[in-house]
Amino acid sequence: MSGWLLILALLVLGGVLSTLGDRLGSKVGKARLSLFNLRPRNTAVVITALTGSLISALSLGLLLLVSERLRVGLFELDQLQDRLRQSRSALISSQADLRRSTADLERNRQELRANQRELARSRQERNRALQGRDAAVASERKVTRALSAAQRRAGELRQELRPLQDQRRRLEAERTRLSRDVKARDADIQRTEKELAGVRARIEAGAKELKDLEGKVLALRQGDVLIASGQPLAVARIRLGRQEDGRRSIDALLQEANATAYRLLLPGQKVNRQILLVPRSDIERLDQALRKSGTWVVIIRSAANILRGEQRVLAFPDLRPNRPVVRRGEVLARTVLDGDVRSPEEVRSRINLLLAAALTQAQRRGTLVDGLEVDGTGLNRLAVTLSQRPEGQPATLEAVARGNADTPDPIAVDLRWSP
Repeated sequence: MSGWLLILALLVLGGVLSTLGDRLGSKVGKARLSLFNLRPRNTAVVITALTGSLISALSLGLLLLVSERLRVGLFELDQLQDRLRQSRSALISSQADLRRSTADLERNRQELRANQRELARSRQERNRALQGRDAAVASERKVTRALSAAQRRAGELRQELRPLQDQRRRLEAERTRLSRDVKARDADIQRTEKELAGVRARIEAGAKELKDLEGKVLALRQGDVLIASGQPLAVARIRLGRQEDGRRSIDALLQEANATAYRLLLPGQKVNRQILLVPRSDIERLDQALRKSGTWVVIIRSAANILRGEQRVLAFPDLRPNRPVVRRGEVLARTVLDGDVRSPEEVRSRINLLLAAALTQAQRRGTLVDGLEVDGTGLNRLAVTLSQRPEGQPATLEAVARGNADTPDPIAVDLRWSP
Protein backbone atom coordinates (compact mmCIF):
# COMPACT_ATOMS: atom_id res chain seq x y z
CA MET A 1 0.00 0.00 0.00
CA SER A 2 2.89 2.37 0.78
CA GLY A 3 4.26 1.79 -2.76
CA TRP A 4 1.07 3.02 -4.40
CA LEU A 5 1.07 6.14 -2.18
CA LEU A 6 4.68 6.82 -3.12
CA ILE A 7 3.87 6.56 -6.83
CA LEU A 8 0.84 8.84 -6.38
CA ALA A 9 2.98 11.36 -4.51
CA LEU A 10 5.61 11.28 -7.27
CA LEU A 11 2.98 11.90 -9.93
CA VAL A 12 1.51 14.83 -8.00
CA LEU A 13 4.93 16.28 -7.24
CA GLY A 14 6.02 15.91 -10.90
CA GLY A 15 2.89 17.69 -12.11
CA VAL A 16 3.34 20.54 -9.62
CA LEU A 17 7.00 20.96 -10.37
CA SER A 18 6.40 20.73 -14.12
CA THR A 19 3.76 23.46 -13.86
CA LEU A 20 6.07 25.64 -11.80
CA GLY A 21 8.96 25.10 -14.24
CA ASP A 22 6.79 25.88 -17.22
CA ARG A 23 5.52 29.08 -15.63
CA LEU A 24 9.03 30.00 -14.55
CA GLY A 25 10.30 29.42 -18.09
CA SER A 26 7.43 31.44 -19.56
CA LYS A 27 8.09 34.33 -17.24
CA VAL A 28 11.80 34.18 -17.96
CA GLY A 29 11.06 34.07 -21.71
CA LYS A 30 8.59 36.91 -21.48
CA ALA A 31 10.96 38.89 -19.35
CA ARG A 32 13.65 38.36 -21.91
CA LEU A 33 16.15 37.48 -19.18
CA SER A 34 19.66 36.45 -20.11
CA LEU A 35 22.05 34.29 -18.06
CA PHE A 36 25.68 33.81 -18.80
CA ASN A 37 25.33 36.07 -21.82
CA LEU A 38 22.94 33.61 -23.44
CA ARG A 39 20.04 34.54 -25.65
CA PRO A 40 16.73 34.75 -23.85
CA ARG A 41 15.38 31.72 -25.63
CA ASN A 42 18.47 29.62 -24.59
CA THR A 43 18.21 31.07 -21.12
CA ALA A 44 14.58 29.85 -21.01
CA VAL A 45 15.71 26.42 -22.17
CA VAL A 46 18.42 26.29 -19.50
CA ILE A 47 15.92 27.35 -16.87
CA THR A 48 13.52 24.67 -18.08
CA ALA A 49 16.30 22.01 -18.02
CA LEU A 50 17.35 23.08 -14.55
CA THR A 51 13.75 22.91 -13.48
CA GLY A 52 13.46 19.35 -14.92
CA SER A 53 16.67 18.34 -13.21
CA LEU A 54 15.37 19.81 -9.98
CA ILE A 55 12.17 17.90 -10.46
CA SER A 56 14.14 14.67 -10.94
CA ALA A 57 16.38 15.45 -7.97
CA LEU A 58 13.45 16.27 -5.76
CA SER A 59 11.62 13.17 -6.92
CA LEU A 60 14.64 10.96 -6.28
CA GLY A 61 15.34 12.65 -2.96
CA LEU A 62 11.74 12.30 -1.93
CA LEU A 63 11.82 8.62 -2.91
CA LEU A 64 15.05 8.04 -1.04
CA LEU A 65 13.72 9.98 1.93
CA VAL A 66 10.44 8.19 2.02
CA SER A 67 11.44 4.59 0.99
CA GLU A 68 14.09 2.79 3.01
CA ARG A 69 13.85 -0.19 0.68
CA LEU A 70 14.77 2.09 -2.29
CA ARG A 71 17.72 3.43 -0.40
CA VAL A 72 18.83 -0.11 0.44
CA GLY A 73 18.17 -1.35 -3.10
CA LEU A 74 20.03 1.58 -4.65
CA PHE A 75 23.08 1.72 -2.43
CA GLU A 76 23.34 -1.83 -0.93
CA LEU A 77 22.12 -3.96 -3.86
CA ASP A 78 25.57 -5.49 -4.62
CA GLN A 79 26.16 -6.27 -0.98
CA LEU A 80 22.68 -7.75 -0.74
CA GLN A 81 23.32 -9.85 -3.85
CA ASP A 82 26.65 -11.06 -2.34
CA ARG A 83 24.88 -11.83 0.91
CA LEU A 84 22.13 -13.57 -1.08
CA ARG A 85 24.67 -15.72 -2.90
CA GLN A 86 26.42 -16.51 0.41
CA SER A 87 23.07 -17.27 1.97
CA ARG A 88 22.19 -19.56 -0.93
CA SER A 89 25.57 -21.36 -0.57
CA ALA A 90 25.07 -21.62 3.16
CA LEU A 91 21.55 -22.82 2.49
CA ILE A 92 22.86 -25.52 0.11
CA SER A 93 25.49 -26.55 2.71
CA SER A 94 22.84 -26.50 5.36
CA GLN A 95 20.62 -28.65 3.18
CA ALA A 96 23.52 -31.14 2.61
CA ASP A 97 24.24 -31.11 6.35
CA LEU A 98 20.54 -31.54 6.91
CA ARG A 99 20.48 -34.54 4.59
CA ARG A 100 23.54 -36.00 6.33
CA SER A 101 21.98 -35.28 9.66
CA THR A 102 18.82 -36.93 8.39
CA ALA A 103 20.82 -40.02 7.32
CA ASP A 104 22.63 -40.04 10.68
CA LEU A 105 19.33 -39.64 12.39
CA GLU A 106 17.94 -42.58 10.42
CA ARG A 107 20.99 -44.70 11.34
CA ASN A 108 20.64 -43.63 14.93
CA ARG A 109 17.00 -44.60 14.77
CA GLN A 110 17.95 -48.00 13.33
CA GLU A 111 20.62 -48.45 16.01
CA LEU A 112 18.09 -47.37 18.58
CA ARG A 113 15.62 -49.98 17.29
CA ALA A 114 18.43 -52.62 17.29
CA ASN A 115 19.41 -51.59 20.81
CA GLN A 116 15.80 -51.80 21.84
CA ARG A 117 15.54 -55.30 20.35
CA GLU A 118 18.84 -56.27 22.05
CA LEU A 119 17.53 -54.79 25.30
CA ALA A 120 14.41 -56.88 24.90
CA ARG A 121 16.50 -60.01 24.30
CA SER A 122 18.70 -59.11 27.28
CA ARG A 123 15.63 -58.76 29.42
CA GLN A 124 14.38 -62.13 28.20
CA GLU A 125 17.78 -63.70 28.89
CA ARG A 126 17.86 -62.06 32.30
CA ASN A 127 14.45 -63.49 33.01
CA ARG A 128 15.61 -66.92 31.86
CA ALA A 129 18.81 -66.52 33.93
CA LEU A 130 16.73 -65.63 36.95
CA GLN A 131 14.59 -68.67 36.31
CA GLY A 132 17.76 -70.80 35.91
CA ARG A 133 19.16 -69.34 39.11
CA ASP A 134 15.99 -70.24 40.92
CA ALA A 135 16.20 -73.73 39.45
CA ALA A 136 19.91 -73.96 40.39
CA VAL A 137 19.13 -72.84 43.93
CA ALA A 138 16.43 -75.48 44.13
CA SER A 139 18.81 -78.07 42.67
CA GLU A 140 21.50 -77.00 45.13
CA ARG A 141 19.09 -77.51 47.97
CA LYS A 142 18.29 -80.97 46.61
CA VAL A 143 22.01 -81.74 46.22
CA THR A 144 22.67 -80.51 49.74
CA ARG A 145 19.97 -82.76 51.08
CA ALA A 146 21.31 -85.67 49.00
CA LEU A 147 24.85 -84.92 50.23
CA SER A 148 23.71 -84.95 53.80
CA ALA A 149 21.99 -88.27 53.21
CA ALA A 150 25.10 -89.61 51.44
CA GLN A 151 27.32 -88.49 54.33
CA ARG A 152 25.06 -90.23 56.79
CA ARG A 153 25.12 -93.32 54.58
CA ALA A 154 28.92 -93.07 54.28
CA GLY A 155 29.21 -93.02 58.06
CA GLU A 156 27.04 -96.10 58.27
CA LEU A 157 29.10 -97.80 55.54
CA ARG A 158 32.36 -96.93 57.35
CA GLN A 159 31.06 -98.61 60.45
CA GLU A 160 30.04 -101.64 58.38
CA LEU A 161 33.37 -101.55 56.48
CA ARG A 162 35.66 -101.75 59.51
CA PRO A 163 35.09 -105.47 60.19
CA LEU A 164 35.32 -106.12 56.44
CA GLN A 165 38.69 -104.29 56.28
CA ASP A 166 39.95 -106.34 59.20
CA GLN A 167 38.81 -109.47 57.40
CA ARG A 168 40.49 -108.27 54.18
CA ARG A 169 43.79 -107.69 56.02
CA ARG A 170 43.58 -111.19 57.44
CA LEU A 171 42.82 -112.56 53.97
CA GLU A 172 45.71 -110.59 52.44
CA ALA A 173 48.06 -111.95 55.08
CA GLU A 174 46.78 -115.44 54.32
CA ARG A 175 47.19 -114.78 50.59
CA THR A 176 50.77 -113.58 51.16
CA ARG A 177 51.56 -116.70 53.12
CA LEU A 178 49.97 -118.86 50.44
CA SER A 179 51.90 -116.97 47.75
CA ARG A 180 55.14 -117.70 49.58
CA ASP A 181 54.15 -121.33 49.82
CA VAL A 182 53.25 -121.40 46.12
CA LYS A 183 56.55 -119.73 45.22
CA ALA A 184 58.41 -122.27 47.33
CA ARG A 185 56.47 -125.07 45.64
CA ASP A 186 57.23 -123.48 42.24
CA ALA A 187 60.91 -123.34 43.13
CA ASP A 188 60.77 -127.01 44.15
CA ILE A 189 59.00 -127.83 40.90
CA GLN A 190 61.59 -125.87 38.91
CA ARG A 191 64.41 -127.64 40.70
CA THR A 192 62.67 -130.95 40.08
CA GLU A 193 62.25 -130.04 36.41
CA LYS A 194 65.92 -129.10 36.18
CA GLU A 195 66.89 -132.40 37.81
CA LEU A 196 64.51 -134.19 35.45
CA ALA A 197 66.11 -132.39 32.50
CA GLY A 198 69.51 -133.41 33.80
CA VAL A 199 68.32 -137.01 34.17
CA ARG A 200 66.96 -136.92 30.64
CA ALA A 201 70.24 -135.52 29.37
CA ARG A 202 72.10 -138.24 31.22
CA ILE A 203 69.72 -140.83 29.78
CA GLU A 204 70.39 -139.49 26.30
CA ALA A 205 74.11 -139.51 26.99
CA GLY A 206 73.79 -143.07 28.33
CA ALA A 207 71.88 -144.10 25.22
CA LYS A 208 74.60 -142.57 23.06
CA GLU A 209 77.25 -144.26 25.14
CA LEU A 210 75.32 -147.52 24.87
CA LYS A 211 75.25 -147.15 21.13
CA ASP A 212 78.99 -146.53 21.12
CA LEU A 213 79.47 -149.53 23.37
CA GLU A 214 77.42 -151.65 21.04
CA GLY A 215 79.68 -150.55 18.20
CA LYS A 216 82.68 -151.31 20.30
CA VAL A 217 81.23 -154.70 21.25
CA LEU A 218 80.81 -155.43 17.57
CA ALA A 219 84.39 -154.43 17.05
CA LEU A 220 85.49 -156.50 20.03
CA ARG A 221 83.88 -159.54 18.47
CA GLN A 222 86.20 -159.04 15.54
CA GLY A 223 89.22 -158.28 17.72
CA ASP A 224 90.50 -156.38 20.79
CA VAL A 225 90.00 -152.60 20.57
CA LEU A 226 93.07 -150.85 21.92
CA ILE A 227 92.15 -147.33 20.81
CA ALA A 228 88.49 -146.28 20.60
CA SER A 229 87.07 -143.96 17.97
CA GLY A 230 87.31 -140.32 19.10
CA GLN A 231 89.69 -141.16 21.95
CA PRO A 232 92.07 -138.24 22.74
CA LEU A 233 95.73 -139.13 22.09
CA ALA A 234 97.23 -135.74 22.98
CA VAL A 235 95.90 -132.44 24.33
CA ALA A 236 97.73 -129.11 24.36
CA ARG A 237 96.86 -125.50 25.18
CA ILE A 238 98.58 -123.20 22.67
CA ARG A 239 99.02 -119.44 22.70
CA LEU A 240 101.23 -118.25 19.85
CA GLY A 241 103.52 -115.25 19.92
CA ARG A 242 105.06 -115.69 16.46
CA GLN A 243 103.90 -117.41 13.29
CA GLU A 244 106.70 -119.99 13.25
CA ASP A 245 105.77 -121.11 16.78
CA GLY A 246 102.53 -122.63 15.45
CA ARG A 247 104.30 -125.21 13.29
CA ARG A 248 106.65 -126.25 16.10
CA SER A 249 103.71 -126.59 18.53
CA ILE A 250 101.79 -128.75 16.01
CA ASP A 251 104.85 -130.99 15.41
CA ALA A 252 105.42 -131.43 19.16
CA LEU A 253 101.72 -132.30 19.67
CA LEU A 254 101.81 -134.84 16.82
CA GLN A 255 104.94 -136.46 18.28
CA GLU A 256 103.22 -136.71 21.66
CA ALA A 257 100.12 -138.29 20.06
CA ASN A 258 102.34 -140.71 18.09
CA ALA A 259 104.09 -141.75 21.32
CA THR A 260 100.72 -142.33 23.03
CA ALA A 261 99.47 -144.45 20.15
CA TYR A 262 102.80 -146.38 20.12
CA ARG A 263 102.47 -147.19 23.81
CA LEU A 264 98.87 -148.37 23.36
CA LEU A 265 99.52 -150.52 20.27
CA LEU A 266 103.07 -151.67 21.00
CA PRO A 267 103.52 -151.55 24.75
CA GLY A 268 107.11 -151.90 25.99
CA GLN A 269 108.64 -151.12 22.59
CA LYS A 270 110.78 -148.10 21.83
CA VAL A 271 109.19 -145.36 19.74
CA ASN A 272 111.30 -145.48 16.58
CA ARG A 273 108.80 -144.80 13.74
CA GLN A 274 105.67 -142.84 12.84
CA ILE A 275 102.47 -144.86 13.20
CA LEU A 276 100.10 -141.84 13.56
CA LEU A 277 98.59 -140.72 10.27
CA VAL A 278 96.98 -137.25 10.08
CA PRO A 279 95.85 -135.80 6.72
CA ARG A 280 98.10 -132.99 5.55
CA SER A 281 95.05 -130.86 4.70
CA ASP A 282 93.92 -131.09 8.34
CA ILE A 283 97.36 -129.98 9.51
CA GLU A 284 97.32 -127.03 7.08
CA ARG A 285 93.87 -125.95 8.29
CA LEU A 286 95.06 -126.29 11.88
CA ASP A 287 98.09 -124.14 11.12
CA GLN A 288 95.91 -121.46 9.51
CA ALA A 289 93.49 -121.49 12.45
CA LEU A 290 96.26 -121.14 15.03
CA ARG A 291 97.44 -117.93 13.40
CA LYS A 292 94.42 -116.12 14.84
CA SER A 293 94.94 -114.29 18.12
CA GLY A 294 93.91 -115.98 21.33
CA THR A 295 94.55 -119.14 23.32
CA TRP A 296 93.53 -122.43 21.69
CA VAL A 297 93.11 -126.02 22.81
CA VAL A 298 94.19 -128.66 20.27
CA ILE A 299 93.17 -132.35 20.69
CA ILE A 300 94.48 -135.15 18.49
CA ARG A 301 91.70 -137.77 18.36
CA SER A 302 91.56 -141.25 16.89
CA ALA A 303 89.43 -141.38 13.78
CA ALA A 304 88.33 -145.04 14.20
CA ASN A 305 88.57 -148.07 16.50
CA ILE A 306 92.09 -149.55 16.40
CA LEU A 307 92.30 -153.32 17.02
CA ARG A 308 95.18 -155.30 18.44
CA GLY A 309 97.70 -156.11 15.74
CA GLU A 310 97.09 -153.01 13.62
CA GLN A 311 100.18 -150.91 12.84
CA ARG A 312 98.63 -147.57 11.83
CA VAL A 313 96.43 -145.09 13.69
CA LEU A 314 94.35 -142.64 11.63
CA ALA A 315 93.72 -139.42 13.59
CA PHE A 316 92.39 -135.87 13.11
CA PRO A 317 92.93 -132.58 15.01
CA ASP A 318 90.14 -131.02 17.06
CA LEU A 319 90.58 -127.24 17.62
CA ARG A 320 88.67 -125.28 20.25
CA PRO A 321 89.16 -121.82 21.75
CA ASN A 322 90.36 -121.94 25.33
CA ARG A 323 87.89 -120.33 27.70
CA PRO A 324 87.14 -120.44 31.40
CA VAL A 325 84.75 -123.27 32.23
CA VAL A 326 84.28 -122.91 35.97
CA ARG A 327 85.40 -120.52 38.68
CA ARG A 328 86.33 -121.26 42.25
CA GLY A 329 83.29 -121.42 44.52
CA GLU A 330 80.82 -121.65 41.62
CA VAL A 331 77.82 -123.92 42.13
CA LEU A 332 77.67 -126.37 39.21
CA ALA A 333 74.59 -128.31 40.33
CA ARG A 334 72.07 -128.30 43.17
CA THR A 335 69.45 -130.75 44.41
CA VAL A 336 67.06 -131.03 47.35
CA LEU A 337 66.76 -134.14 49.50
CA ASP A 338 63.28 -134.53 50.88
CA GLY A 339 62.82 -135.36 54.54
CA ASP A 340 62.01 -139.01 53.81
CA VAL A 341 65.22 -139.61 51.79
CA ARG A 342 67.51 -140.96 54.54
CA SER A 343 68.66 -144.44 53.58
CA PRO A 344 72.36 -144.73 52.53
CA GLU A 345 71.42 -146.16 49.12
CA GLU A 346 69.01 -143.31 48.34
CA VAL A 347 71.49 -140.71 49.59
CA ARG A 348 74.34 -142.14 47.47
CA SER A 349 72.00 -142.33 44.46
CA ARG A 350 71.12 -138.64 44.84
CA ILE A 351 74.80 -137.76 45.28
CA ASN A 352 75.67 -139.63 42.09
CA LEU A 353 72.88 -137.81 40.25
CA LEU A 354 74.24 -134.50 41.56
CA LEU A 355 77.78 -135.34 40.34
CA ALA A 356 76.39 -136.42 36.95
CA ALA A 357 74.48 -133.12 36.67
CA ALA A 358 77.65 -131.15 37.58
CA LEU A 359 79.68 -133.03 34.95
CA THR A 360 76.95 -132.44 32.35
CA GLN A 361 76.98 -128.73 33.19
CA ALA A 362 80.78 -128.57 32.84
CA GLN A 363 80.70 -130.44 29.52
CA ARG A 364 77.97 -128.12 28.28
CA ARG A 365 80.32 -125.23 28.97
CA GLY A 366 83.05 -126.89 26.88
CA THR A 367 85.30 -128.90 29.20
CA LEU A 368 87.25 -131.85 27.73
CA VAL A 369 87.38 -133.97 30.88
CA ASP A 370 85.34 -137.17 31.17
CA GLY A 371 84.97 -137.10 34.94
CA LEU A 372 85.17 -134.96 38.06
CA GLU A 373 87.78 -135.09 40.80
CA VAL A 374 86.05 -135.73 44.15
CA ASP A 375 87.43 -136.51 47.60
CA GLY A 376 86.20 -140.08 48.18
CA THR A 377 86.67 -139.95 51.97
CA GLY A 378 84.75 -136.69 52.27
CA LEU A 379 82.07 -138.13 50.01
CA ASN A 380 81.59 -141.11 52.32
CA ARG A 381 81.43 -138.88 55.40
CA LEU A 382 78.84 -136.67 53.68
CA ALA A 383 76.70 -139.72 52.80
CA VAL A 384 76.80 -140.89 56.42
CA THR A 385 75.95 -137.40 57.72
CA LEU A 386 72.96 -137.06 55.40
CA SER A 387 71.73 -140.53 56.35
CA GLN A 388 71.85 -139.64 60.06
CA ARG A 389 70.15 -136.23 59.86
CA PRO A 390 66.86 -135.79 61.79
CA GLU A 391 63.83 -137.46 60.32
CA GLY A 392 61.63 -135.23 58.18
CA GLN A 393 64.36 -132.59 57.72
CA PRO A 394 64.97 -131.65 54.03
CA ALA A 395 68.47 -130.79 52.89
CA THR A 396 69.94 -128.79 50.01
CA LEU A 397 72.94 -130.46 48.39
CA GLU A 398 75.35 -128.50 46.12
CA ALA A 399 78.36 -129.34 43.97
CA VAL A 400 80.87 -126.48 44.21
CA ALA A 401 83.99 -125.99 42.07
CA ARG A 402 87.16 -126.26 44.13
CA GLY A 403 89.23 -124.05 41.81
CA ASN A 404 89.33 -122.31 38.43
CA ALA A 405 89.42 -124.54 35.35
CA ASP A 406 89.70 -123.82 31.64
CA THR A 407 88.71 -126.03 28.70
CA PRO A 408 91.44 -128.74 29.00
CA ASP A 409 91.90 -128.55 32.81
CA PRO A 410 90.57 -131.21 35.22
CA ILE A 411 87.64 -130.08 37.38
CA ALA A 412 87.66 -130.74 41.12
CA VAL A 413 84.43 -130.30 43.10
CA ASP A 414 83.43 -130.32 46.73
CA LEU A 415 80.00 -131.33 48.02
CA ARG A 416 78.27 -129.29 50.71
CA TRP A 417 74.85 -129.39 52.21
CA SER A 418 72.63 -127.16 54.30
CA PRO A 419 69.37 -128.01 56.14
